[in-house]
Amino acid sequence: MPKKISGKSVDGAQQNFEHVVDFLAQLFPSCVIEKSVDTSDASQSDNGQPQYARDIDWQALGNMIGKTLSCEENEPLRREPFGFCWAGKNEAAREATRSISMALRPCPEVSEDWDHTSNLYLEGDNLQALKLLQGSYLGKVKMIYIDPPYNTGKDTFGYVDDFAQSREEFAKAYLLDEETGARLISSKAGSGRYHSQWCSMMYSRLQVARSLLHRDGVIFISIDDYEAHHLRAICDEVFGEYNFIAQLVWQRTTAPKNDAKYISNSHDYILMYARDLASFTIGRPPLPQRIVDTYTNPDNDPRGPWKPDNFSVKTRNVSCVYPITTPTGKQVYPPEGRAWLVSKERYQEYLADNRIYFAKDGDGSVGVKRFLSERKRDGITPTSLLLAEDIGTNADAAKALKELMQASVFTGPKPVSLLRHLLTLSNLNPHGGDIVLDFFSGSATTAEAVMRANAEDGGNRRFILVQLPEPCEEDGTAAAAGFKNLCEVGKARIRAVAKDIASKCGCTKIVHGGGYEGFRQI
Repeated sequence: MPKKISGKSVDGAQQNFEHVVDFLAQLFPSCVIEKSVDTSDASQSDNGQPQYARDIDWQALGNMIGKTLSCEENEPLRREPFGFCWAGKNEAAREATRSISMALRPCPEVSEDWDHTSNLYLEGDNLQALKLLQGSYLGKVKMIYIDPPYNTGKDTFGYVDDFAQSREEFAKAYLLDEETGARLISSKAGSGRYHSQWCSMMYSRLQVARSLLHRDGVIFISIDDYEAHHLRAICDEVFGEYNFIAQLVWQRTTAPKNDAKYISNSHDYILMYARDLASFTIGRPPLPQRIVDTYTNPDNDPRGPWKPDNFSVKTRNVSCVYPITTPTGKQVYPPEGRAWLVSKERYQEYLADNRIYFAKDGDGSVGVKRFLSERKRDGITPTSLLLAEDIGTNADAAKALKELMQASVFTGPKPVSLLRHLLTLSNLNPHGGDIVLDFFSGSATTAEAVMRANAEDGGNRRFILVQLPEPCEEDGTAAAAGFKNLCEVGKARIRAVAKDIASKCGCTKIVHGGGYEGFRQI
């Protein structure tokens, strides 16, 4: 049926505006907002229902480019905009674009093979480091992983995990009058400052980090229940909600806390966003060992271990509904509402290739052989649930780190196996020199994951770590082991990993990188 002719030509200005918004959404997602429009014009109304459209947040765009922008139609168009706001957001956006006059200080005296290293370990504030990295790594990072402070209001090893300010500091920082300031900081757990400082800290850093990602790059961010909802809203702005991939759930512990007041939390989240989802291709992880162990070879098939899989599917395809005669002469059809996996002709090929399995000595259901060799080649479809038995727990990670360092230095590190899993999902090119960035590096788990991946397949993936030299707690395990700050722990771990890999592969030389600790197999 032909479309009804409206009698009006295309609104060229509106069409151009939509093109600009599309482009801006790719360049600066945080500058595109959803707003309600005036439906008093009958041509815009839809049975009296509210209408919504995309618009440009001129203030946000001005923050991004360091200019003051205005649009006389902006205010009426932005009525009831959808978005996430907090005290200090605009200043955080301006901070992300503000230039700094600093430089990285090389440390060749503590490095080996300075001229050829490809890994970086940077000590200092990560926002400053990210800005400095823009000079050489703009759009070149394939994967970012960070494990930022969770803002629990408690002091944790490495970072002071509480971004609250005093009433005076908060009011002064955000130019609040006394009444407004008192209202925002009336209680620690529910006050604006309690979340606002953390949100501002993350917002500015993620804005700069996004500029470092390659077009097909991806970022992973660990978080717990305290700020997961706020972080999701921030990432939707910074990276664009259309680039959201998943909110992974990692089972970080299997032991319940008996002193939990209500629920013993056993998981953390890992937010996953692509720089440009259309350009990103996810990697497929290998089969977990627990699944590998379920494959057997009862008929000594020369193709190796296999396991039977359902030969019927939900799709109702008439050409795939036919009788199959079992070895005992019994005829079976697919279950009601289902069809066989392949056509009758294709089934005969499967049968001739010894890929069909009949249960109960040939008198039961029909299955298809799934060979372990084929599944290992193709990998498995990633899932959002990362089980402890496949990925490991904090306790597993702490034990492994203690064995590596010959001392207990970190109470809650992430497992190397977790980072290895994320490396796989990132679909890094093992031999393409892909870069992995971690600007809350902590105990340097990311570095170990990259180094061990390279040691296994001869790859040349690279890492860049950034860590503030936070003093170790005086009565903590790291201080007892002789470490003054968290950077000393991270660098010592990288050296220990390099020596461990060298001893296992028979290498005669350990190469550290640029003051910055690296490893290469010689």
